[in-house]
Amino acid sequence: MSEAEPVITIKKDGPYLVSGIQYLTNSKGEHLVTKDPMSLCRCGHSQTKPFCDGSHRTTGFTDEEN
Repeated sequence: MSEAEPVITIKKDGPYLVSGIQYLTNSKGEHLVTKDPMSLCRCGHSQTKPFCDGSHRTTGFTDEEN
């Protein structure tokens, strides 16, 4: 039985929504508990990185290039 490919959706002015991931490893090599789906921070302001905590809403993060 083959596993489905992961799916990543970019939310406008928000996080990456990721599904189909069984595990996630951070930059320290630690395995993180995952949910399906999960939201990953894109703005850089989350206090729960790599996961999104909604900080993009209050920091003015946008998708637009400057």
